[in-house]
Amino acid sequence: AFNVWANTKTAEVLREVPDEIYFKENKSSFPSISKTVLHIWGAQNIWLKRMKGESLTAWPHHADQDSKAGQLNGLIQSSQDILVFIASKDQAFLSSLFSYSNMKGEPFRDPIEDTLFHVVNHSTYHRGQIITMLREEGVPKVVSTDLIHYLRSLNK
Repeated sequence: AFNVWANTKTAEVLREVPDEIYFKENKSSFPSISKTVLHIWGAQNIWLKRMKGESLTAWPHHADQDSKAGQLNGLIQSSQDILVFIASKDQAFLSSLFSYSNMKGEPFRDPIEDTLFHVVNHSTYHRGQIITMLREEGVPKVVSTDLIHYLRSLNK
């Protein structure tokens, strides 16, 4: 739920950012905000597919991944898809192991809960990069997606 909240908050800010900034090439792990959003979206989809028993051999491609709206909608949808999938499982599922092969064909076996921690942490890392890119471009409205802010929002 935190991941959905944080990615949605980030997407809300990014919807207001001019395309010149959103697609602008810069120096970061991924060379634009757009490519960073695509990376988070793709990684979330990959991990969801793995947890469902599917191993991918190539990075996922989406029909609407070239537009800002498509990317941001995909980011939010993939976040929600993980939440819905996990919510449909019982507690025992979270501690269960699952097997998959990475895109190089290397086999792995990991606990579901460790993978979920990884997915959320991965998104958090890249959201931080997005905020840094926005600040470097002088965007005045950025959002804090710290976990404590999410937890406080639950108590309102």
